[in-house]
Amino acid sequence: MNRRDFLAGSGLAATSLAVTLACSPIPEAQRRLDRIGIQLYTVREQMAADATATLERIARIGYDEVEFAGYHDHAPQRLRRLLDDLGISAPSAHISLDGMRSNAAQLIEDARIMGHEYLVLGWLAPPDRETLDHYRRHAELCNRFGEQCRAAGVQFAYHNHEFEFETLEGERPMDLLLAETDADLVKMELDLYWISYAGADPFEYFSRHPGRYPLCHVKDMAADRRMADVGAGTIDFAKIFAAGDRAGLEHYFVERDDSPDPMSTAAASYAAVSKLRF
Repeated sequence: MNRRDFLAGSGLAATSLAVTLACSPIPEAQRRLDRIGIQLYTVREQMAADATATLERIARIGYDEVEFAGYHDHAPQRLRRLLDDLGISAPSAHISLDGMRSNAAQLIEDARIMGHEYLVLGWLAPPDRETLDHYRRHAELCNRFGEQCRAAGVQFAYHNHEFEFETLEGERPMDLLLAETDADLVKMELDLYWISYAGADPFEYFSRHPGRYPLCHVKDMAADRRMADVGAGTIDFAKIFAAGDRAGLEHYFVERDDSPDPMSTAAASYAAVSKLRF
């Protein structure tokens, strides 16, 4: 074989290999999150003391996104400027049931200023979750508020704890909420610790309600069922993230409610999530 034939053959082989690689699916283990967020409830005391310094530290750790849990008496305009200066975004914020009932227009206007894509009902206090009728009324409110959000270009969502998966009057409240809310108006933010704590199966919910879960809380559970920094617990996040296309997952927020050192939790959890391949 002369040099010209060798080069021609080599070029054909290289082209064939390139086509093969291009047409082959990327192995699941090659995938990683391209944006990592944190729910600022994790660092709520730091945010209350000095929101600017806290967000600066969050940005230095490497987070791309934050989810607010209150603005700590700061004007949305000021917070938005700070986020823009730091190069991070706030696609989501938690709101209260009382706020939805009495201050809907202001919540939605603040979301517009902040650039939130989602407003999320973050918690139901015990008086508001004692019967299935409570949940039916919540479903009606969520649909109404979801319509208001959609008119303003914002998506409404609901965040779970463990109690929505505990049987009440013969039914799981989460199943009632999913059935009685409009899937386009009311999305879900799945807290991966609380669904695991309740003994429910996230894959079952992804399968039954595909595309309904654009948000999740990446919160780990220790062997004794207490909360842990991400990577120090037992939840197989890589396996869950691998089902993200079916679930509709778009935003992943690290969280730990009870950290003794919230900034260390933020850093350790970011490091663990950034290394995940799925």
